[in-house]
Amino acid sequence: MNAEISAVWDKIQGMINGFIVLLPNIVLALIVFAIFFFVARTIKKVVKRLTRNRRQARNLGMVLGRLAQGTTILVGLFVALSIVIPTFKAGDLIQLLGISGVAIGFAFRDILQNFLAGILILLTEPFQIDDQIVFKNFEGTVENIETRATTIRTYDGRRIVIPNSELFTNSVTVNTAFDNRRLEYDVGIGYGDDIDRAKQLIMEAMHSVNEVLKDPAPDVLVMDLAESTVNIRARWWINPPRRADDLTSRDRVLSAIKKKLTENGIDLPFPTQQILFHDQTEETDGNRSRQREGWPSGKSEVPKSRRISDSLRQLAELRAQGNDNAKVHSQSTGDN
Repeated sequence: MNAEISAVWDKIQGMINGFIVLLPNIVLALIVFAIFFFVARTIKKVVKRLTRNRRQARNLGMVLGRLAQGTTILVGLFVALSIVIPTFKAGDLIQLLGISGVAIGFAFRDILQNFLAGILILLTEPFQIDDQIVFKNFEGTVENIETRATTIRTYDGRRIVIPNSELFTNSVTVNTAFDNRRLEYDVGIGYGDDIDRAKQLIMEAMHSVNEVLKDPAPDVLVMDLAESTVNIRARWWINPPRRADDLTSRDRVLSAIKKKLTENGIDLPFPTQQILFHDQTEETDGNRSRQREGWPSGKSEVPKSRRISDSLRQLAELRAQGNDNAKVHSQSTGDN
């Protein structure tokens, strides 16, 4: 029993002595790793600072900064491990990572997919920070593009976090991709109004708004002969193409068009329906050439509609005739 306790104590004492021997190396390794860590953060900040004022290189700077930071930290880890374990080689860690890489890939498949998609988005730059985009039911301004997800701020002050894999594999509308943006709106005028005159008035109304660009010039097109209106499409360009400018120009253009058309007597009708009642007298029912409403009257005389009093008189006569027939029938039965 004493021999077993002595053996255990010797092992514990040997571990303590080994730790004491390695303690200077561990402290030195921690110091070296901390130095590499702060150097990596400094490199990232320097790269971001160099590309901060360059819109086209901003996303590329973010990618290079993060890659430089990760590479520097990985090198620091190798150096620290080699200090603690002199027999350690970088190939051993690479071999270990290769063996466990398959398991890690299956366990963190979604995370790795979003990471790779984020890198590709930052490199290809389909959109950039401060761009206004539309993705499915979400619309807003891009706040940040990270390696895992992209955050956008909606126009009503909410934040949406979208995984990069969805952004990379689905369609995204970038409203601020170009300097100019075209807006349009359909205006309905009456069928009795002069189309050319209405188009001229709409053009004058659009030219009177400061937010409407002269080049490219606005235009108007007849688009549809609808049920109750002739639809004319007004199209104009704005710069810059942001959401606030869209709303401002739309408000002023539509107000100017409404005022201009009404001042010049152009009708802006709303949908209406007309109900036609057909003459359903026995004389003309089913005869399209003689019905009073809804069908062509033809060349024959158009019959007059019956009055209610005439209909009531005819109904009374029919009832009286029915009563007389009933009396006759009863008398003939009694005689028999």
